[in-house]
Amino acid sequence: MVVGDFAIDLDTVVIGAGPGGYVAAIRAAQMGQKVAIIEKEHIGGVCLNVGCIPSKALISAGHHYQDALHSETFGIKSKEVTLDFSETQAWKDKKVVATLTKGVEMLLKKNKVEILRGEAFFVDDHQLRVIQEDSAQTYSFNHAIIATGSRPIEINGFKFGKRVIDSSGALNLTEVPKKLVVIGGGYIGCELANAYANFGSEVVILEGSSSILPNFDKDMVKYALDSFKKKNVSIETNAMAKEATETENGVTVTYEVNGEEKFVDADYVLVSVGRRPNTDELGLEMAGITVGERGLIPVDDQGRTNKKNIFAIGDIVPGLALAHKASYEAKVAAEAIAGKNVGVDYGAIPSVCFIDPEMASVGLTLEEAKAKGYEAKAFKFPLNGNGRALSLNATDGFVRLVTTKEDKVLIGAQVVGVGASDIIAELTLAIEQIVSVEDIALTIHSHPSLGETVMDAAELALGMPIHI
Repeated sequence: MVVGDFAIDLDTVVIGAGPGGYVAAIRAAQMGQKVAIIEKEHIGGVCLNVGCIPSKALISAGHHYQDALHSETFGIKSKEVTLDFSETQAWKDKKVVATLTKGVEMLLKKNKVEILRGEAFFVDDHQLRVIQEDSAQTYSFNHAIIATGSRPIEINGFKFGKRVIDSSGALNLTEVPKKLVVIGGGYIGCELANAYANFGSEVVILEGSSSILPNFDKDMVKYALDSFKKKNVSIETNAMAKEATETENGVTVTYEVNGEEKFVDADYVLVSVGRRPNTDELGLEMAGITVGERGLIPVDDQGRTNKKNIFAIGDIVPGLALAHKASYEAKVAAEAIAGKNVGVDYGAIPSVCFIDPEMASVGLTLEEAKAKGYEAKAFKFPLNGNGRALSLNATDGFVRLVTTKEDKVLIGAQVVGVGASDIIAELTLAIEQIVSVEDIALTIHSHPSLGETVMDAAELALGMPIHI
């Protein structure tokens, strides 16, 4: 390997090793390409290290804590239940995060993907430099896939520090806050608010719009509101956050509601108002890559930028900022480079919020279907009609199917309740395969299972329900 002023030749280079980048690198290698992946921080990216995975670990731990405190319904009574949050964090970091990140690194090496540590900067549309603290190396490439992800937005008056934290900071607290203010009632803010409420924190959510979780239907959000109320989580909507003032032992948040200035004291304030794409420090202008609104890179249906040999995927392109969307786009881009006739189809991408109860949605809502010109109907089966939900003492929620009126083809689904994040998978496949509710109803589902709710909802849509 020649270093210095000479460029090292690469076939396909992937920038970023998150759920978009590492999947792209592995798939490209499987397609016969010689692949290198560049990562300046951690293999696995935000998702595996300070996002999707650790947040679900804390959410799961919070559920176990609540189960230990409140199992009287099952005749189980516990005394002196205690929480050692340092052990919780150690389990999250060492048993969950480390296991997955080491596993991803092993998979990259198994597929003969070269891992380059450092920060990538484009020289032109066929060359880039990988910069480390005390060195830099130029590489030439035939194709590049940019998968650099995003970072939390910092808002005026709330500079990140000891007491003003982003989602990464919230996941790595060394203590359970006695009181936590969450600015932003989207899915990240609500998931972390729910997790810490389960650990015993007093939580206040400040949301700038008229409702939390605006991407979910109102009848789904009602369950979240009821759950938060039971956990003594306060929610202020139409609230404009103005300033955070740190003190020695806490922080005071100033906000405004309907012209009235209000204050709330807390141990920490979590700012969760969205994320910004990491496209501003890559030298994209040197490569001649077009960057659109809000720093997002326009791409075609294969992920190709205006430079035919350079692709972009994940949070840095328009669309939902979801890890599974990035992984999906990664496979399309890698296969497009290999000459496959592929393209993205976003008709069946599930969205999930891991709160109590879980919420999931895929395809079209009834309102969206009608707006698109469909003659559509919706059919809702309640979880309290399901034996497995009853045995779990978790009957809040429903499964709703949205179908075309005439031939009853499934075009959308919404699930709220225990297991929603898993139930949505069957419904996603059904939409992807253009399945009718009759096909679903004729599919034998195991009993007793939460999955039976899908079959029951399908039978309801056919006008022949058994369990309602």
